[in-house]
Amino acid sequence: MSTPSIQRPTTTAFYTQAALSFGLSLVALAVGIVKLPVGAWERGFLGLGLIFVVSSAFTLAKCVRDRQEVDEIANRVDKARLDKLLIEQDAFKVEGL
Repeated sequence: MSTPSIQRPTTTAFYTQAALSFGLSLVALAVGIVKLPVGAWERGFLGLGLIFVVSSAFTLAKCVRDRQEVDEIANRVDKARLDKLLIEQDAFKVEGL
């Protein structure tokens, strides 16, 4: 039987740090692309690559989160079924008396 997972809420400090580090890295990479000594086509290609990587990272994170939520729900349903079966069974019941 699996133990239920305890979800701790994300602290404001951690959320702020994650948002700031994401924003800073995105801005730093965008500035790096703009400052490269290459033509507009190369900059455009790198910019589109940056957009694609960021959007696919968000999509992957959402898919992982959704799969974890489905697994947790399935585990809860299985546990509820098992609990119901165990409650319905009376170990001390004697047949024929």
